[in-house]
Amino acid sequence: MELNLSIPALLFPAISLTMLAYNARYLAIAALIRELHKRYQNQSSSPVKRQIKQLRRRLGIIKAMQAMAIISFLLAVITMFFIYIEKMVWANIAFGVSLVALMISLSLSFLEVQLSTQALEIQLNDMDDL
Repeated sequence: MELNLSIPALLFPAISLTMLAYNARYLAIAALIRELHKRYQNQSSSPVKRQIKQLRRRLGIIKAMQAMAIISFLLAVITMFFIYIEKMVWANIAFGVSLVALMISLSLSFLEVQLSTQALEIQLNDMDDL
């Protein structure tokens, strides 16, 4: 396959939308942490502690997701630069690594969604106990 400028450019909207979604997840978790902080100050129950532990893990994953998406985006731009200066071997390498970084980012996103579901289970179980 011959790599041209339009191929890595196709990643731009996909990566941009992905990063937008990741940022929304981050903001939602930040709001939840602030809410849990208030609840934790009033009562330090076991469900709240478990949620805090889950949130720490999810924040770490979101940070890695965002980093990999940014790396993927940067490498797509670098690919375009290599194509522009006609360094096709380097362009192919950069584009391949960009795709791998995007796959890692999406895999981390899948893991974070699974953890998010577990966090909701913690809250549902807490309501069952009431």
